[in-house]
Amino acid sequence: QAQLVESGGGLVQAGGSLSLSCAASGRTFSNAASAWFRQAPGKEREFVAAVNYRGNTNYADSVKGRFTISRDNAANTMYLQMNSLKPEDTAVYYCASSRTVLWATSSASGYNYWGQGTQVTVSS
Repeated sequence: QAQLVESGGGLVQAGGSLSLSCAASGRTFSNAASAWFRQAPGKEREFVAAVNYRGNTNYADSVKGRFTISRDNAANTMYLQMNSLKPEDTAVYYCASSRTVLWATSSASGYNYWGQGTQVTVSS
């Protein structure tokens, strides 16, 4: 059974940085896409960033230039480096992995496996 486990969330002041990790077990990230999504209280889950096996990336406009997604295929781990954090970045962050989609899609329907989420809180 595939499992994704996020870690690295926490509380940080505005302007600070956090690094999230997503470890895959039971399956590898393989050559398909993986991504980060987030969901703030009272809002729908939204796309943050995605990466494919070639390292091609895709970012939401709201995080471009501040967040960096990367993946270590050998270690079955994906990362999200978040800099210059803003209060509006506060959310539960989820990692996701696709079985078949090869491009770094922003569509949640392209991902088959989801982690349980990790809370990121940015104070003003």
